[in-house]
Amino acid sequence: MSLPRFFLAPSPAVENDLLPLDSEALRHLRALRLQPGDALELVLGDQPWKADLAELDRSRALARLVAPLHEEREPPFALQACLPLPAQLSLFDEWLPPLVELGVTLIQPVIYRRSEFDARKTNARMERWERLIQSACEQSHRSRRPELRPPIAFEALLAWEAPQKWVAYELATGQANPALRREPLAFTSGPEGGISDEEFAALAAAGWQPLSLGRSILRAVTAPVALLGAVQFGWGQAPRT
Repeated sequence: MSLPRFFLAPSPAVENDLLPLDSEALRHLRALRLQPGDALELVLGDQPWKADLAELDRSRALARLVAPLHEEREPPFALQACLPLPAQLSLFDEWLPPLVELGVTLIQPVIYRRSEFDARKTNARMERWERLIQSACEQSHRSRRPELRPPIAFEALLAWEAPQKWVAYELATGQANPALRREPLAFTSGPEGGISDEEFAALAAAGWQPLSLGRSILRAVTAPVALLGAVQFGWGQAPRT
């Protein structure tokens, strides 16, 4: 059974340091019925540590650092998810856990033509999205938290820089799917209603390669997860450098 893992703010640390855990971690520890002396893992910024529970009572929890963890759980190249802002912002809540589990390193909300963008409502959900990202990182034992950026207009994708840029598109283009290379990859897909013909043409002209995810039309919430699952599978087939 894997040990519980908690993410803390980056800070200088040495063995035997005592670090306080937040209220969310305290609730989790109590739900797991952990006791002082039990082993756990902490991530300080991007440095995982072996730790143990030094103190636990109703109001606080302290963890003791034991030794750095030398592991590599992160993807072999950056995975940049340029996600469409959906009309129903709750769909973004559904996206985040599986995408984090599948290794996404950057989450960039994008305002497409068919997005229904409300800056006030979106900004109000950013803190919730950060919590969902952290929870998914802890559950999946990521070594680093993905970066969540503020929303950008669709036009910003036309200047996006990445060695590989893929766009999931529902209409047949006559092109084979691009081959996966072990280089940073940006990917995007459409909101409810899909990417407009004009937006797709602009993306294609800017170097985004179309990608088919099968003959059926996927829901907006399904496409990014299906795409990233295919990337995970492709890692084992891509040449190692």
